[in-house]
Amino acid sequence: MQVDVASALLDLDSQFPADACECRVGDVAQAAEALRERRPDLFAVMQEVGQSYLSAFGEDLRPRLKQAQDALALSFVRMASRHGSWGLDLHEYHNEQHALELLNGRLARARLQLGWQVLQAEDWLLLALFATCHDLRQREAADFWHDIGANERASIAETCRILDQVGFSREQDREFFVALSLMIAGSTFDARPAARNFFNTAEVASSGGSLAPKLVAELRAERAEEDLDPETARYTRLMLFAADLDTANVAEPFAAFAGSAVRLVQEREQRAGRALNAAESAQPVFDFLTSGQERYFFELHRFVSPLGLEVFGNGKRNNEPKVQWQSRRMRELFPGGPKPGQTGQNVIEAFLRLADEIG
Repeated sequence: MQVDVASALLDLDSQFPADACECRVGDVAQAAEALRERRPDLFAVMQEVGQSYLSAFGEDLRPRLKQAQDALALSFVRMASRHGSWGLDLHEYHNEQHALELLNGRLARARLQLGWQVLQAEDWLLLALFATCHDLRQREAADFWHDIGANERASIAETCRILDQVGFSREQDREFFVALSLMIAGSTFDARPAARNFFNTAEVASSGGSLAPKLVAELRAERAEEDLDPETARYTRLMLFAADLDTANVAEPFAAFAGSAVRLVQEREQRAGRALNAAESAQPVFDFLTSGQERYFFELHRFVSPLGLEVFGNGKRNNEPKVQWQSRRMRELFPGGPKPGQTGQNVIEAFLRLADEIG
């Protein structure tokens, strides 16, 4: 099963060729220059963290680190240019800010809390690249014949081309390619029946759980952890921790968690063609920010890796009563749901006021 999955993930180029953004942001030098000009703060952070990484793992890894940094620059600039603040197709949630939430937020938190040595040297590079690569593509047509989402498979194809471009070899570095591809695949959210519009990425993300545990179960083939070969054991650990990084908004300070919910519902409404200042968006936004949030937080989400639970578990537990309180107060403010004339924006503003109130 492992070989079949890996081979399929590394053979997606013909299904998902380069799009206009990939062609436009075509080389590392171009991406690095854009990063220096538009986000010099990120360029400085990359250099600082890179030096800390070498201090922890040794100067002999400098060439490998340089490859990873080149890939980070290229993938980040494409994120910003395709669906982010540098482009013309802004997605409020799946943009470069989400990549930074993982890269400079949650992954940095794990490093600072647990130390570099909690993971292998290359694992840190893989997780950093996961942050900037897992949502590269967001406009692919849904394909119900695959458990792994079309957006994720397209992102895998582009990620592999990025790795090619910065000097990784699909033969010599096959384990690196496979690990990163599996991590991205595992970030797929299952499209459950509650998701009415499967072409809407934001809708799907509110309707199912991470695919990573299912893929891990397939890779393990009912074998216990101690019976796995080292390569498969590594893949499973990375897939589960990457999934936790992607969904650890539940453990953010509550205002940040509420803000992520707002960005996601803004993206969902935009993808559905409903204006936030129109009455038609009021009920869908209200449902998303009350019952949708409760379902995601209490039913669908769970930390699936020991590291994820260790780093983020307390944060989620602290947010549990706040999610319950906010939903209760939202229903008190909008008894029976929004009234005629109220809009999705009215609902969002009330939601954010309550988030500020509870702190």
